[in-house]
Amino acid sequence: MQAAAEILDRIAAGTPAEQALLGWSRGARFAGSKDRAAVRDHVFDVLRRWRSTAALGGGETGRARMLGLLRQQEIDPDTLFTGARHAPEELDADERSAGEAPDGAVALDLPDWLSPLFESSLGSEAAVAAEALRHRAPVFLRVNILRTSRDAAQAALGEEDIVTRPYPLADTALEVLEGARRVARSRAFSEGLVELQDAASQAVVEALPLGPGMRVLDYCAGGGGKALAMAARLAGPVDAHDANTARMSDLPARAARAGAKIRREDKPRGPYDLVLCDVPCTGSGSWRRAPEGKWRLTPEGLDRLRATQAEILREVAPLVSPGGTLAYATCSVLAPENGEQVDAFLSEHVGWSETLRRQFLPRDGGDGFFLSCLTRTD
Repeated sequence: MQAAAEILDRIAAGTPAEQALLGWSRGARFAGSKDRAAVRDHVFDVLRRWRSTAALGGGETGRARMLGLLRQQEIDPDTLFTGARHAPEELDADERSAGEAPDGAVALDLPDWLSPLFESSLGSEAAVAAEALRHRAPVFLRVNILRTSRDAAQAALGEEDIVTRPYPLADTALEVLEGARRVARSRAFSEGLVELQDAASQAVVEALPLGPGMRVLDYCAGGGGKALAMAARLAGPVDAHDANTARMSDLPARAARAGAKIRREDKPRGPYDLVLCDVPCTGSGSWRRAPEGKWRLTPEGLDRLRATQAEILREVAPLVSPGGTLAYATCSVLAPENGEQVDAFLSEHVGWSETLRRQFLPRDGGDGFFLSCLTRTD
């Protein structure tokens, strides 16, 4: 608790969360793996609830926010704020009386400027989505159908005490119920039977109009999760491109482990039957996993992202063959990045029609994702 409070103070002063955690762990030689995991969990629990924990804790220090988190969890702070050994000092009278119940955007843990945008984008779903983003995300695996079946993958994981269940959002999805921290060290993972991938991300790939022999490009490939999933569906090659090639540095090793055929393309040339653009975005649908982005985002930053998204659509359109598909995706729940972006593209480009539009929300279990499939008709 004390370590988390100190790390939160560094984050509040501007240090990125991962950097602050790394700096602490390098100096915390006394901490074992369980301690490090617990500190990380505390820090990210508060990051998801940055405003509401401050309100309940009566201040904006890391200590106050940890106090607010305990009050949210209905844990008696006096059992942990004891001053013993490495524990936080005992609460004083002011701290005991400080704090108030949050309401409005504070209760939903949204910045004031962003709350109306959530409401206009999601309507009656806004509060539900915001609440879901205040909690830890489930851990999902994608079964690699190039290597195994879902039943066989479950059995292999179970042999190492990793308990899973099929998740209905995608045919390849497994939700990890027990043993999530063991997945990356498991035989099922090392042999390419499963990959870590959000269920909604899998559902996006499952919704794409893919077929045997198609020429496919993942234009904003990043780490390559969707490229690998598409290659598994196709049982054939997928081209992968990213403006920042460093993001794809692990992709060759991942592809080899999965038995997938991925070809890196620094300057892709069409025509392609399908081009997937999982564009840079706010990540608002995945703030459970990366909550810091919620508090770093500004209106100006959103405008810059929207300009980048529009430019990518313009760049990629000529790469799509007649009758082919441009699949536009974000891990966002905000309309300006999603439907409004697609509508603007269609208004500026004749010879295109939208054949699918789908918004996945956190209430579906996975992250918030948007997908629009645009068919070239000219």
